[in-house]
Amino acid sequence: MTEMRKGVLEGAVLAIIAEHPTYGYEIRSRLHGLGFEDIAEGTVYALLVRVEQRGLVDVDKVPSEKGPPRKVYALNGAGEEQLAAFWSDWDLLADRLDRLREGTAR
Repeated sequence: MTEMRKGVLEGAVLAIIAEHPTYGYEIRSRLHGLGFEDIAEGTVYALLVRVEQRGLVDVDKVPSEKGPPRKVYALNGAGEEQLAAFWSDWDLLADRLDRLREGTAR
């Protein structure tokens, strides 16, 4: 189950960022609220570095009342395309698994 969750983590993070620009701690909190309690903080931040390097998000540094500036992530056009592809793949996979569970996959 842990490996399956990690496999969909990028799509989940992109979907959270698509809701509104946000920062790492808020993303991690939202994931925990969705049942991804076993996702470590380092995993989320490493994923954010990867999506930034791949050009899927725009990043702004925003002053923080409690320390250094926060990196706020916003989905850009490339990220929107990646998220749309994720949902398309997810729908296809979910449909096939539903058919398999119902015994209609052939």
